[in-house]
Amino acid sequence: MAQFNRSSVWISAFLISIVFATGLFIGRGSSPALSAENDTYEELKVFTEVLSLTEKNYVDEVNAKDLVYGAIRGMLSTLDPHSVFMTPEMYKEVQVDTKGEFGGLGIQIGIKDNHLSVISPIEDTPAFRAGIEAGDWIIKVENEPTKDMTLMEAVQKMRGPRGSQISLTIAREGVKDPMVFNITRDVIKITSVKSRMLEDHIGYIRISQFQERTGKDLSQAIRDLKKAGMDSLVLDLRNNPGGLLKAALEVSEQFLPPGKLIVSIKGRDQKKDEYRSTLSGNFEKEPMIVMVNGGSASASEIVAGAMQDWARAAILGTTSYGKGSVQTILPLSDNSGLRLTTARYYTPKGRSIHNIGVTPDIVVEPKAAEPENPAGSEKAPLGKDHPPVIENPDKKPESDADKDRTVENDVQLKEAVGLLKTWRIFKDLKVAQEIPS
Repeated sequence: MAQFNRSSVWISAFLISIVFATGLFIGRGSSPALSAENDTYEELKVFTEVLSLTEKNYVDEVNAKDLVYGAIRGMLSTLDPHSVFMTPEMYKEVQVDTKGEFGGLGIQIGIKDNHLSVISPIEDTPAFRAGIEAGDWIIKVENEPTKDMTLMEAVQKMRGPRGSQISLTIAREGVKDPMVFNITRDVIKITSVKSRMLEDHIGYIRISQFQERTGKDLSQAIRDLKKAGMDSLVLDLRNNPGGLLKAALEVSEQFLPPGKLIVSIKGRDQKKDEYRSTLSGNFEKEPMIVMVNGGSASASEIVAGAMQDWARAAILGTTSYGKGSVQTILPLSDNSGLRLTTARYYTPKGRSIHNIGVTPDIVVEPKAAEPENPAGSEKAPLGKDHPPVIENPDKKPESDADKDRTVENDVQLKEAVGLLKTWRIFKDLKVAQEIPS
């Protein structure tokens, strides 16, 4: 009897949630909408039957809460990879991501072509130092295949206390056999904005992720570089997996005059919400190049798309990731959460980049790929069943990735700097021709 009562409570709670979600009210007259809602309610009878029969007859004792949570996960998996259910523990963890500090590997993941894939490793983190790359496919976490693993489940498995170790089995395009990376977790502290002056008064700003402070930090970086004599800028959004919409807007308006459309969002009702620049930018007219690649996603693509549509900057690199949907995180009554795709966003010209990406104005491929057996890996002595293992190094001199990005060793950055120099030459020629003789 106790088991029946527990099941009844969970069934009742689940049905009540659905009733409220669909807006079903007793006592109204018949209508097409009400009929559809009643149909939904009728379909739930099958669910309650399956739940009850499973609890009573399954070979092992089962927990009603686990069954309901599993049913919710299955329901959302039929929608899209970005709509997921979060247990109370997952929901609590996801709230720390935008603060810029959390424990784990420092890796942003997504579902692409039905595979758990790396959107981007975050710079100066264990995953980045171990050699994880944007576009890698994660085949296993520890020894568990990722085939039926949700995004939130994968994130939770990768999180852990500082100093603990985890293995990821990776498949990489151009590499014959899978590779196993043994990575030591650490506290991930993200500095989202880094800047420095390059040659010939060309500024360089790297945004690694869009967080709460990104807009303010970018504004300060621009002011500092202008004081140092910056007259043109390279904005590096490569391997930036995105983040907060608010931060993307604050970044974009640094480079646009007030009133310019940055992005529009349309939900199921097709109502368009438009987001425009509200401030006078710190760097509105000076020459600028924005660099993107396959690891640039979401908020990065909002910024790049706005700069491209307004012809504010030349976009250089390779096609971006192509995540043009908006997820809303909704709290649930038992402290769990729902991450639901509620809209798609569009560039100022009305382009959707979902599953397409931002195509650069100037396509520049990165350096040629490394040999099939990366430095630091060991050849598998027993073939494919024993993939090479790459150990996470304890130390890496000059681990700040920004210091590794020099004009000499970064093909894309070198091209960007060369283009800005060329622009300056043509500008000077035009001014000279306008001087009366």
